Amino acid sequence: MMLKFERKLWNSGIKYIAGVDEVGRGPLAGPLVAAAVILDPNNPIEGLNDSKQLSHKKREKLLVEIKAKAIAYAYTFIDEPTIDVINIYQASKRGMLLSIDKLKVRPDFILSDAMPLKEGKIPYEAIIKGDTLSASIAAASILAKEVRDEYMIKMSLKYPGYGFEKNMGYPTKQHLEALKNIGICEIHRKTYKPVKNILEKQISLWE
Repeated sequence: MMLKFERKLWNSGIKYIAGVDEVGRGPLAGPLVAAAVILDPNNPIEGLNDSKQLSHKKREKLLVEIKAKAIAYAYTFIDEPTIDVINIYQASKRGMLLSIDKLKVRPDFILSDAMPLKEGKIPYEAIIKGDTLSASIAAASILAKEVRDEYMIKMSLKYPGYGFEKNMGYPTKQHLEALKNIGICEIHRKTYKPVKNILEKQISLWE
């Protein structure tokens, strides 16, 4: 289990450690979802890893365990208009800080996936590739990924044709073709290049 960072903190007397991560920086459509999880050292979860390394089936199974065994967990949606206004980096930071604030237990320390979180006023360590090195961050990445994927599957019913149920809003060939043929929909990020290019073409046609 990836508990090197957690064990060091637990052994130094720090009780509540929150791992935080986000999913959805790269998609052209849909929200960013950030999550925070405080694992229980007395109730370990086997098999935690970066959500991108796990199958949907494995993530689903682990999510049930995370919800049952974690001391606390929370997640936050940052919508597309907000991403367009504040940029994806700031959206990631905001989502993480809000998720930490939502936890029913206030953490004593934060482990984040590469994101400095000094605004949160809680001691933290930003770990590069943290979702592959820390069980707490991996748990947060699994929670964020499953919550976001479920949302995008719902959006595929509302906005058919883009393949959101498969690509989750990422720029696959099908998604890019649909952008050209159908145009943009309400949940597209207007500042992301392929979407922005279509908007600019539309504007030049109206002028």
